[in-house]
Amino acid sequence: MTTILAIRRGGHVVVAGDGQVSMGHTVMKGTARKVRRIHHDKVICGFAGSTADAMTLFEKLDGKLGEYGGNLTRAAVELAKDWRTDKALRRLEAMMIAADGERILVLSGSGDVVAPDEDIAAIGSGGGYALAAARALSRHSDLGPREIVERSMGIAAGICVFTNENLTLEEIKDGQ
Repeated sequence: MTTILAIRRGGHVVVAGDGQVSMGHTVMKGTARKVRRIHHDKVICGFAGSTADAMTLFEKLDGKLGEYGGNLTRAAVELAKDWRTDKALRRLEAMMIAADGERILVLSGSGDVVAPDEDIAAIGSGGGYALAAARALSRHSDLGPREIVERSMGIAAGICVFTNENLTLEEIKDGQ
């Protein structure tokens, strides 16, 4: 249970994740890092779900990015194929958001690779709240992507008991 939110405006991408780790109804940790940079710091990934499973997926996606020359879409599609068909990977319980300066993708174990229409995506237990807040703020304010993400994650943390306000935030700006 967690919340990961990504927004892209132009070549500026911001991905944030909360730090709460829960087991059942108990908070086990409040400072987990669920957002990471991979592939020479050019791709930002965030995960919701089992930590061990997510680490496996980060490594697999990083390998696919290397194999396909940094092409995020191609690497994500190939990972999704493997994730869906490989007996071991098929059991992984996680979702991912992967973003670079050109796109945001949501990946799931059922073979989904989705590029959201509005360049805003969210996953996890508080994802719906964060997504709604980010869409409203992006449509009705002059805030930049970082501010939208920070405020939206704060809103989600105020609603979802499995989300806290201890954020890991990574961003890629134009030309980075």
